[in-house]
Amino acid sequence: MSPRTFARIRFFRLILVTLALTVVARLVDVQVVHAAQYRAAASRELTVKVTVPALRGGLYDRQGHVLAISVPTKEIVADDFQITHPLREASVLSPLLGIPESSLSVDLAQRSGYVVLASHVAQAQAAKISAARLPGITELDSMLRVAPAGPLAAPVLGYLHASGVGAAGLELEFNRLLAGTSRTETLLESPLGIVIPDGRGATEASGEGTGLELTLDEPLQYEAEQALAAEIETSGAQSGEAIVMDVHSGQILAMANLVRTPSGGNVPNTGGRVAEAPQNLALTQAYEPGSVFKLVTFAAALQEGVITPSTVLTVPDTITLDGSLFHDAESHPTEQLTATQVLAQSSNIGTSEVASRVGERRLLAEVKTFGFGAPTGLNFPGETPGLLAGASQWEPTNIVSLPIGQVDAVTAQQVLDAFNAVANGGVFIQPSLVRATVDANGRATAVPPPPSHRVLSPTVAAELTTMFEQVVTSGTGTSAVIPGYTVAGKTGTAQIPITGGDGYVPGAYMATFVGFAPAEHPVLSAIVVLDHPTPIYGGTVAAPVFAQIMGYALHRYGIPTSSEAASQAPNAVQPTSQAQDVT
Repeated sequence: MSPRTFARIRFFRLILVTLALTVVARLVDVQVVHAAQYRAAASRELTVKVTVPALRGGLYDRQGHVLAISVPTKEIVADDFQITHPLREASVLSPLLGIPESSLSVDLAQRSGYVVLASHVAQAQAAKISAARLPGITELDSMLRVAPAGPLAAPVLGYLHASGVGAAGLELEFNRLLAGTSRTETLLESPLGIVIPDGRGATEASGEGTGLELTLDEPLQYEAEQALAAEIETSGAQSGEAIVMDVHSGQILAMANLVRTPSGGNVPNTGGRVAEAPQNLALTQAYEPGSVFKLVTFAAALQEGVITPSTVLTVPDTITLDGSLFHDAESHPTEQLTATQVLAQSSNIGTSEVASRVGERRLLAEVKTFGFGAPTGLNFPGETPGLLAGASQWEPTNIVSLPIGQVDAVTAQQVLDAFNAVANGGVFIQPSLVRATVDANGRATAVPPPPSHRVLSPTVAAELTTMFEQVVTSGTGTSAVIPGYTVAGKTGTAQIPITGGDGYVPGAYMATFVGFAPAEHPVLSAIVVLDHPTPIYGGTVAAPVFAQIMGYALHRYGIPTSSEAASQAPNAVQPTSQAQDVT
C-alpha cells in the first residue's frame, strides 16, 4: 500500500470517528442532558387538555322540590379511521342511541377522525355502549340542564348558554356559585390532531357547583301562573305579573310573568297563546302605576299630621291647574268626603287636595322613603330602578299628577314592597328570592335575613291598613274580597305613555291590584298587574286574580280566618324546608 493511499484511509477513518463522536454526543444530549425537556415536548405533541365543567348546582323551591338540575350525560364520539366495519357497529349502536342504522353507518364511514354521534346520552345507555367495546367509539363527559316542572317560573330561574354558562335570571346572577370549579382532563391525541379513544391521562379534581334553595313555593307558583294566565286569556291582556310575598320575612313565595304570544292576526289582543315571558317583567318593566301610588300621598299626610282618616275634604268633579284639566274616573257633584272615603273611592281630585297639604318637598321625600327609584336589593339581572321626577324636573301640574301615579315609573315589585311595609307595621323589608345554599351532599345553609328599616310609625301603618280595608269592603276593590278573611288593598288603573313622546296611548291601560291579608294580622302580601286588559280597571280584572291567588295561599299555609284569629296567635308562612326556617 502506497503512503498516499494509507494517508487517504487514515483521513476517512478520522472523519468516521468524528461523525461517530458527534452522534454519540447528540444522543447523550437528547437522552441524558435534555431528556426531561424532550419528553415534555413529546407529551405536548401527543396530548390535549380539555376543560370539563363541574356538575352545576341545582335550583330548588322552599320545600326541596327540584326546579332546575344538571344531569350527568355522555357525548358519544367516533374515530372513523379506526372503524373497519361501520355497518356492524351501526347495528349495535342504533338501538342504544335511538338513531337509525342508515344514519349511523354514514357517520361511521366518514374519514374525518372525529365524529359526534350523539350528545347528552344517559349514563346507563353510555355504559352499555362502553360494554360493547366497539373499536373507534369513545365517550366524553357532558351534562344536561333539566327542569322537572317544565317552564314554571322560567323568567325567574333563567337559562344557560349552549356552553353551560348562566345567561339570564338566577342562573346568571349566581352563575359562579352554581357552576363550581371545572376540571381539566388530558386526552391523548394523534399527530394529526385526532383524539385517541380511551387515551385519557391525568385528571384534575373538580368542585361541584353549589345549589340554591329559593324562597319560591312550587304549588303556589303554579296556582299564580294558572290564575294569571286565565285572566290574560279572558281580558285579552298582552302580559301579566303576579307576586306573593311573606310580609314579615320579605321572602317571595311566587313570582309569575306571562305574555300573550303573537297570533299573526291583524286584531290586537286576540289569538296567540299565553306563555312564560322572555324576562322577569316584575323587576325589569317599569310602568306608571296609577292609583296604587296614592299610598305615598296618604302616608306622608298621616305622618305629617295634616290629615287623619276622618278628615273631611271638599271634592269637586274637576280641577284645572296650569292649563291642564284633571278629573275623577266618574263625574259627580261636589262632595264632602273623609280621607278614608277619598282613598276607598280612589278620587283623583280628593287625593290632589291631600297632596297640596303635604307639599312638593315632602312628597318627593316620601317617594324615596318607600324605595321607589332604587334597586330592590335582589340584584336581579336586568332589573330597573324605575324613573322618578325629582325637584329639578318638577312642574306645577306634578302636585296632582305625581300623587295619582302619572309621573313616576316603577316596577311591580317596588309597589308590593311599599304596601308590604304597611302590612309589616311600618317596617320596610328588602325582598329575597334565595333562602339557603345547598352543598354537594344536600346540606342546606340558611342565608342571612334581608335588611329592614322603619318607614312609618306603627300608628300610621295601622291607620293606612284600616283605610285600605275600606277600599275592599266598600270602594273600588270589592272584587278582591276573600271569604273568611279581611283584605286591605288598593286598585290602580293607569294610562300607558307614548314611547319616546308626550301624551298617552289612546285606550291603553295598566290594571293593578295590590294588598295584604288577613288585614288584622297580615301574613301575606301580593300584587297583580295586567298590561292592556279589557275591561281596563284594576278593580275589575286584577282584583279577582289577587283574590284567587291570595285565597289559595292563605288556605295552603293554614292561616286562620278572621273569626278564628281572635282566639289564635297569627301563623307565619312555614312550609317544610331543607334549611332552618328563616321566615
